[in-house]
Amino acid sequence: MSELTFAPADDRRWQQYDELATRSYGHRVGDITDLREHADLQIAIRDGKVVAGGLGFVVDQFFGGAPVPSACLGAGCVAPEERGQQLGARMTAERLRPLRERGAVISVHSTSSNGYARRLGWEAPVQVFAWTVATDELKRSYTGEDFEIEHGLTEDAQALQRDLAQQWNGPVLRPAWWSTWKENKSTLTTYRFTRPGHPTAGVLSLATKRRERHGVSLIVHDFWAANQPAAAAMLAFLGRHNTRAETIEFRRGALPPYPTLLHNLHRFRLLAESWHPWMLRILDIPDAIRLRGWPTDLTTAVPIEIENAAGDEWDRWMLQVKDGAAEIAPTHVEGQVSFSRRQLAVWYAGGYRSATSARMAGVHATSQKALATLVQSTAEFEPWLPDHF
Repeated sequence: MSELTFAPADDRRWQQYDELATRSYGHRVGDITDLREHADLQIAIRDGKVVAGGLGFVVDQFFGGAPVPSACLGAGCVAPEERGQQLGARMTAERLRPLRERGAVISVHSTSSNGYARRLGWEAPVQVFAWTVATDELKRSYTGEDFEIEHGLTEDAQALQRDLAQQWNGPVLRPAWWSTWKENKSTLTTYRFTRPGHPTAGVLSLATKRRERHGVSLIVHDFWAANQPAAAAMLAFLGRHNTRAETIEFRRGALPPYPTLLHNLHRFRLLAESWHPWMLRILDIPDAIRLRGWPTDLTTAVPIEIENAAGDEWDRWMLQVKDGAAEIAPTHVEGQVSFSRRQLAVWYAGGYRSATSARMAGVHATSQKALATLVQSTAEFEPWLPDHF
């Protein structure tokens, strides 16, 4: 078998990879062409043929209220005849290399091969669900009060989405091309919810698919509400589709993890479907810590130990947080808390909501106070990634 070579794709190789992905996935992957102007495509070549590859692009994701440059990976595959040779791991390293050179300090990946991603250093900070609720139940449980509903995405609505995204750990700071790409990809219709004389308080994007016998299936892709009344108005609006849509589906991760439905449905008859979660990896520990946002009222210094990239040693670090900023530097002090690379990613995303959950995830600590302080430092915002790529 001849040697592999890795390279960025030119026009001819881009088309060859599109054909390979169609064969590998069993269907065409639209993002390979739709993201061509914005994404990097790295490929593996053997005997003149493209045998593996994947897309990648750098965007900011919010963590602790601050944007952090992230290498987002998508649409990756290995030719079926090449599988079982560790080509996926080699290809992943090649995909990340140019993205790291462009400033990415973390990486997010959404894959159904969770065990494989874990072996390469990614971990899931939180479970991800899709939700289905009867439209009649929404109509019965919510009213729209005095909100006005307008069709179309405006700069005001995009500004609201950015402001709300900062209140979670994970959402993408959407670049200018993002909305057009998503609207075209999923044929989205967007609505704005506004009280008279006030700025936009809610943004709702949905797609419809005609059912075989009657009506439509209605799928929510974006649900951004500035407050509880706005969320209630948006749910009431969805309920008014009851003559055409029997159910409303919130696409995986689309519904924020707050208890609006739990606390308001007349009959709590929701269908939850678990999906493969988004996964996070820390590429550059010092810069990822420096760029993230931190609580302004927390001042602490905690010695921690972190598994190295090879997984064969533990490095000692001192984490210092003060005045909403943090830095981490090598130290000789023995750590009070130990993180594997994957546990570090979960902690970074605020996935540990308590010291108990961290311990049950295998985080080792010689000081429970130190562990509680570390959990507190990243748990100000909850992990949520509604964006898909």
